[in-house]
Amino acid sequence: MNTTPTLEPTERTRIGRGRDRAVADRGRLMALLDDALIAHVGVVMGEHPVVLPTAFAVDPDGPDEDGSLYLHGSVAAAWLRAAPAATVCVSITELDGLVAARSAFHHSMNYRSAVIIGAARLVDDPLERQRALDLIVDHMIPGRSATLRASTRKELAATTVVAVPLYEASMKERAGGPVDDVDDVAAGVWGGHIPLRRTAGQPVAAPEATGPAPDDVLARVATLLA
Repeated sequence: MNTTPTLEPTERTRIGRGRDRAVADRGRLMALLDDALIAHVGVVMGEHPVVLPTAFAVDPDGPDEDGSLYLHGSVAAAWLRAAPAATVCVSITELDGLVAARSAFHHSMNYRSAVIIGAARLVDDPLERQRALDLIVDHMIPGRSATLRASTRKELAATTVVAVPLYEASMKERAGGPVDDVDDVAAGVWGGHIPLRRTAGQPVAAPEATGPAPDDVLARVATLLA
């Protein structure tokens, strides 16, 4: 697979303001997509845009340029019906910290954020569609799809899957403490940052569940607690 090595390959994905926070390495984008669990998808529907959160998954070797980002939902979802005929914008953000500066102006957040723009493609090939759905499940809990029964024809008929190429993408990130004015530092007000991370509690069994939590669930908890 030929992969564009750097980000911002087109003018509409070129970062203007805050270029010192721009990330050029596509590998860092893939690491962010591996960490994140929620994507916000923007699509124009009629006279107005709609932005909605959704689960997602990535196949770096997918059939789209530079790989495929998969989204899914009900066939009744209007935004998914509109997506294959439109250019969509997918935004993904991980919040890593709160930055407490010596002035209100310099307060900030530490984050990793990506924007992916592209023409959404309806996934109608049965094998690719099943693989995409398995990837979405495994993105939440790695290895989970292999433990589940096969999807029924009725379930597959009720589900829409679309793919967005990973080619047109940009990424920014911020880390560390505040960038304060010299006079504000000299004034003696405390400055710093509060690191944040996602964590997990212990699995809670459904009332009808039997036996202990399976290995795939426990392994996912362990990674979130690490």
